[in-house]
Amino acid sequence: MSNVFYVLAEEGENPGSGSFSVLLPKNYDIFWSLLCFVVILLLFWKFVLPMYNNLLEERENRIEGGLKRAEAQQAEAKAALEKYNAQLADARAEAAEIREQARERGKQIEAEAKEKAEEESRRIIANGEKQLQASRTQVISDLRSDIGQNSINLAEKLLGGELSDSAKQSSTIDNFLSELDTVAPAGK
Repeated sequence: MSNVFYVLAEEGENPGSGSFSVLLPKNYDIFWSLLCFVVILLLFWKFVLPMYNNLLEERENRIEGGLKRAEAQQAEAKAALEKYNAQLADARAEAAEIREQARERGKQIEAEAKEKAEEESRRIIANGEKQLQASRTQVISDLRSDIGQNSINLAEKLLGGELSDSAKQSSTIDNFLSELDTVAPAGK
């Protein structure tokens, strides 16, 4: 600070006088500074500020447009999500319906298979019974002829003669078989 006093003293001014102020510049400096400021302010007001306002409006429009597009896209995404959820619910309901139909069809097929198996079983049993009856009839007829022949042989041995007469053989066999038929039910 002492340097400032020396510089001012050399110029011939007295630092303690009332015409000089360290805080206020000279009048010509204030005038030219104020003139430059006004010119620059007018230039900014006329050229720079409108371009800056246009730029701000453009950015604002872009931001608003971006927000609107974002809101529209968000609404579309929400609608698509709801549509997807609805389709998913429909698909799940359809899948449940298909599974239920498949279960019912499976039960039908199972019932039909059981019915066919029972019918086939009854048919096999009936055929078996028919074959058994036919075999039984065949065995009885074979046994009757064998027993008849054996009874003739036995009668010949007992009587000591030959039963050559076919009428006599036939009556002997019939008598023996009738006696055998009456004995067989009582033995059962």
